[in-house]
Amino acid sequence: MLKVAVIGGGSTYTPELIMGFLAHSESFPIDELWLMDIDKDRLDVVGGFAQRMATARNARFQVILSTDQRESVRGASYVITQLRVGHMAARREDEYLGRRHGLIGQETTGVGGLAKALRTIPVILNLAKDIRELSPDALLVNFANPAGLVTQALSLYASEVKAVGVCNVAINTKMDIISKLEEKLGKTIDPQNCQLNTLGLNHLTWHRGFTVKGEDVWEIVINDYLEELRSSDDPEYPVELIDTIRMIPNYYLQYYYLTQHKLDKQEKWPPSRAEEVMEIEKGLLAYYSDPDQSEPPADLMKRGGAYYSTVATQLLNSHFNDLGEVHVVNTRNGGAITGWPADWVLEMPARVNRQGIHPIAAEPLPDVHSSLVYRVKTAELLTAKAAVTGDKKQLYLALLAHPLGPDADKIEEVMEDLLLTNKAYLPQFS
Repeated sequence: MLKVAVIGGGSTYTPELIMGFLAHSESFPIDELWLMDIDKDRLDVVGGFAQRMATARNARFQVILSTDQRESVRGASYVITQLRVGHMAARREDEYLGRRHGLIGQETTGVGGLAKALRTIPVILNLAKDIRELSPDALLVNFANPAGLVTQALSLYASEVKAVGVCNVAINTKMDIISKLEEKLGKTIDPQNCQLNTLGLNHLTWHRGFTVKGEDVWEIVINDYLEELRSSDDPEYPVELIDTIRMIPNYYLQYYYLTQHKLDKQEKWPPSRAEEVMEIEKGLLAYYSDPDQSEPPADLMKRGGAYYSTVATQLLNSHFNDLGEVHVVNTRNGGAITGWPADWVLEMPARVNRQGIHPIAAEPLPDVHSSLVYRVKTAELLTAKAAVTGDKKQLYLALLAHPLGPDADKIEEVMEDLLLTNKAYLPQFS
């Protein structure tokens, strides 16, 4: 029996995931899809809609709703995590935590990202413990943000569990590049024939190459991107930056390269992004609760999950069917990037087959980029240790190390605010 468990099944993303499994039902023949969530009311709404979707399309798999984590993962071949500790209200707190202290307010980057990691890592490690006991051969596919940091914690503190971190930024970039190439070249391009060369950490990557059927077309891609920036009234990056580095930074790098610009924008809140999403989710949940609805709503894409189902189901399909496809994932370096520590979890291309996730050897980033990676990874490692131990000194050092963290004379103030704001979710610091 092929069983997949989704932890955080009450997420508004879940219907898109259902569509992905329906699309791959021939090659990835699920028997049971378990949607698990601790919020029963929300699970009933989202899960009920998911069941109607499956029924309307004569799905070969059964959608089972559960609030029992252990029963959900028992005997599973794959466990997908898309949980959010504290729900969207906690994300809003992450954003305003930064804003209160004149820092970047964001759920995966800076002080907000550290706060979210502290809440999330213990929950994921507890899940890993259940997987180790009840489904030791399962592959854990983690979407829970901050995805790279959470996967790093799994690698350090639950290494016996097979785990990989996934994000939809890389596939969104890939599909955007393909769309522009198709328009320029006047022909259809199969995404299966394309590969994005990217490296860094989750939400801290640089795209530096692109091939179509093995042919390098990066000069076309980068020059077109430069023209796009030159013609824009509000370019996402300075032309001089891109022309100098000849790479396309992940859009989250705006928080590092254009910090003041981002700080100025957040001064115009509300609404913050969390508050925008909360409004979108209200509409989605109202739609899902309508017993006459079984079609995914158009507003689902406003939630920010474009290609989410594609990433998840293609990865599982490649693993299950031993396809050896290349996917951009968060995985342990293991020596693939020469000179970078082997135990670092990086976001990079890896070959996925039945034997596991195999990072593809590549050159490290130039020093100007590597230096930023080293600083953020140092903060990640300290944060993971703080999350596991509840050691405030480790958290202090994480805030000191992070390039978007507070000045040294403000660390104590920010740390105490973070811990007080998240007290309900951080018993390890009590």
